[in-house]
Order: sequence, then C-alpha cells, then structure tokens
Amino acid sequence: MSNTPKHPDGFTCGLDVTLRIISGKWKPLILYFLAQGPNRYGELRRAVRGVSDKVLIQHLKELEADGILIRTDYKEVPPRVDYAVTPLGRSLAAALEPLCNWGMANVAEVTRVLDQRAEWTRERAEAS
Repeated sequence: MSNTPKHPDGFTCGLDVTLRIISGKWKPLILYFLAQGPNRYGELRRAVRGVSDKVLIQHLKELEADGILIRTDYKEVPPRVDYAVTPLGRSLAAALEPLCNWGMANVAEVTRVLDQRAEWTRERAEAS
C-alpha cells in the first residue's frame, strides 16, 4: 500500500496544482508583468523578451481559460485589448513573489553556476 496521500482531482499535492497552471517557461513571467497592472498585448510581448507571438497568444488563452487573467476587448477601431489578473491570478502572483526574491538574492551565484554548466557542456561536446 502506498504512503502517498490521496488528493482530489488526481493531483499529487498543492505544488502539482500550481505547476499545472503555470507550466511552461513563459507563464510565470506573463503573470509577473500582469500583476504590476493591466497590459496590452504589445506591452506584454516587449516585457516577456524572447517569447514568440504564437506561444504568447497560446499562454494568454490558457491563463484566461484557467481563470488567472481576464481579457478585455474594448470593441474599438483600431482594436484595443488588454489583459489583467483576476483575484485568483493575484493570489498566485503573490505566491510566486518569494521565488522572485530568491532569484534576486541569488542572481550572482546562479549566474556563476550556469556559466560553469555551460563550460562543462562545451567541454563534453568537444570531447565527443
């Protein structure tokens, strides 16, 4: 018999629930920028550097479907749409805040470790 406790809806724990919502490289960053205030699509695309239009649109649709953000279409010409976090999204953003703090507190060490990893990977590739 397993020692793993049973959780509703097939989740293994609370972290599993959270990760199902923010899975992917870009969703936490999208949520971070929207927690600062409503943003239009173009503002988000500039803020979340490196994300493709296709992926940003997909993630925005998923976060909206999950109740994390709301999309407001102002029905104007030219079109004007913005995105904002819901109360559920705001609570999730608050839960991610300690991760932001950890990242800022450890950016130098993480940069050093990632540089070492890149060097190790380069050396292994050259040895192959």
